[in-house]
Amino acid sequence: MSPADRDAISISFLPKPGTEPVEWKISDELVDYEDALTAMDEQVKRIIAGEAREQVWLLEHPPIYTAGKRADDSDLVAPDRFPVYRTGRGGQHTYHGPGQRVAYVMLDLKRRHQDVRAFVSALEAWLINTLWHYHIRGERREDRVGVWVKRPERGEGVEDKISAIGIRLRKWVTFHGISFNVEPELDHFSGIVPCGISEHGVTSLVDLGIPVTMAENDTVLRAEFEKIFGPTMQVEPVS
Repeated sequence: MSPADRDAISISFLPKPGTEPVEWKISDELVDYEDALTAMDEQVKRIIAGEAREQVWLLEHPPIYTAGKRADDSDLVAPDRFPVYRTGRGGQHTYHGPGQRVAYVMLDLKRRHQDVRAFVSALEAWLINTLWHYHIRGERREDRVGVWVKRPERGEGVEDKISAIGIRLRKWVTFHGISFNVEPELDHFSGIVPCGISEHGVTSLVDLGIPVTMAENDTVLRAEFEKIFGPTMQVEPVS
């Protein structure tokens, strides 16, 4: 039994019968943050109109700090270090950059279950099960969104964040999504107080001693996604 099984949610996010597979798209080149938002917005509009399949888009961004709706300017420690983009997703400040897998999750909850809190829990379970593939115990916290890893070698009660979650909904279609630290430059997080939490740190798979490539981890992410959200189909990104 995986850690996520222990905390399993009672609501399934498998699609209703007859729903087409979710598009699974991977961009191998760095994608500019504003370009990604524009493409994501267009995809969400098409999903709402019934003109496009649901989609998960995996990519990496050039280094950037983003500020969600609840971002506190005092948490921006080094505002001149990287570009800062204010976005409409939930949450506070976070960092995106090479070595971090960002997954924009565009699902129609009307085809699944119209419960935002349960959807966030399902995203957490997806990430926790992905970590368990590497025998890393990821955990959720009631008072802070994301996935956390205990670091007992650094002291009692010490834990680091390995994955952040920030979502938005439009007519029950989700967008934005998750970030998962595979091998980013962890020092880049020092320019902000990540998610407004200063008493804990940030980690990655490589920092935890797991020498995995981005492509290898994408395979694990896809397999664990399908267990919770249903089948996917690989599509090529459009330039």
